[in-house]
Amino acid sequence: MHGFSFAAPATTTEALSEASDRSAFLAGGTTLVDLMKLDVMTPAKVIDINDLPMRGIQRGRDGITIGALERMTDVALSRDVANLYPVVSQALFASASGQLRNMASIGGNLLQRTRCDYFRDVTTPCNKRLPGSGCPAQTGENRGHAILGTSTACVATHASDLAVALVAMDAKVRLQSKEGERLVALTDFYRLPGDTPSVENVLKPGELITQIHLPRLSWARMSAYVKVRDRSSYEFALASAAVALDLRGDKVLDARIAVGGVGTKPWRLPQVEEALKGKTSTEETFTAAAAKAAEGARPLSHNEFKVVLVQRTIVRALMSVRGVR
Repeated sequence: MHGFSFAAPATTTEALSEASDRSAFLAGGTTLVDLMKLDVMTPAKVIDINDLPMRGIQRGRDGITIGALERMTDVALSRDVANLYPVVSQALFASASGQLRNMASIGGNLLQRTRCDYFRDVTTPCNKRLPGSGCPAQTGENRGHAILGTSTACVATHASDLAVALVAMDAKVRLQSKEGERLVALTDFYRLPGDTPSVENVLKPGELITQIHLPRLSWARMSAYVKVRDRSSYEFALASAAVALDLRGDKVLDARIAVGGVGTKPWRLPQVEEALKGKTSTEETFTAAAAKAAEGARPLSHNEFKVVLVQRTIVRALMSVRGVR
């Protein structure tokens, strides 16, 4: 681990004044500390933000606002979140392990780095870690890598289960910097790798996520998160699906669909949503709509199975929601 200086500011203003393009904010530390030990991340300064006023789960007329320093376990157990947005609670419980969920912050979860082995191994090339060095996953071991949103520079998947559920629910994040605040839709927050995979989101140097806002959606109660992985806990998704259905009888009035484990960022599927609208909520309908999920997919030598897997995962999630009524 490289040497670094440390600060523990008491106010948000002080934290932002300490920040620079060579610093890193520390909340739960479940990603940052690991990557610092591996020398994947080498900040010159670590800024502990745990004393900042960025906590609380507040329900209002326009939805639910969650402080970025809330721990994953507390949000998953929140009665309002579990009742109004079960997909979010389920995604959190499907994440990591109980011990990590007790430590990890909501904001930190959204910013966790990919679990690509090439990224985490400093002895190998990786364009995300060292721009211009190459992407061995293109022709090497790539079973767990992305099939959607990839480029010749990067095929790493986004790791967060929570982000998939929040993207499906049209969530927004509030960002704060020395220049002020801004509100960004989470679907616009993450960037595709393109030629610059090291730039993963729209955060400016020294900018903080302070809140996550879930907009009011009455039929979000009819939602679910399904995660397919190699083992039943403490494992990242091969494919996952966050879905919500607005049903009138057996007819689908509206839908929200996002998937994980297959994209370079949490992947919203408007074409699948549109294919469901106005249709009868049958397994046949779900299967036909889910067939559109892999449009534009670019499978690699070891992960072509994800094309079918993500379609089946969507159908399974939709069927589970239909059965809730």
